[in-house]
Amino acid sequence: MESHFQREVGALYSDHHGWLRGWLRKKLGNAFDAADLAHDTYLRVLSTGRAPQAEDSRRYLARIANCLVIDLFRRRHIEAAYLEVLATLPEPVVPSPETRALVLEALIEIDALLARLPAKARTAFLLCKLEGLGYRAIAEQMHVSVSSVEKYVAQALRECYAVHYGGGA
Repeated sequence: MESHFQREVGALYSDHHGWLRGWLRKKLGNAFDAADLAHDTYLRVLSTGRAPQAEDSRRYLARIANCLVIDLFRRRHIEAAYLEVLATLPEPVVPSPETRALVLEALIEIDALLARLPAKARTAFLLCKLEGLGYRAIAEQMHVSVSSVEKYVAQALRECYAVHYGGGA
């Protein structure tokens, strides 16, 4: 038996799917990606468990689809940067396709985690972990106190911990 929600989503799909695919095709310049993201948009609607009010349907769908477009571009940017690095490696050390896929997924997860952090926490964390700077040097560079840097790095580490051990993402 079909639920009320399923009927609402069915009506949303039949009323707006063509419009959404066209909107995405214009935005992406590609019918294949547009079809994929339109499909993913409706999957997101289904995963929320609620449909928008009729008067908000297109705005609601466009907001979800736009976030998916941003995710697609971020993913492609990360993938291109990773492939660029791989191209510089000598053949014997190039990872297998399976390893490349796993590394790419990990990079995308890390990017998503970093994107969720406030700017100061992200900057302090990256300066600490990637640049190897101490808290005092980070504080000087960011023009904040050492205790602020400690709080920013702790915030980033808590987020990493939550994602790694299932309490986040």
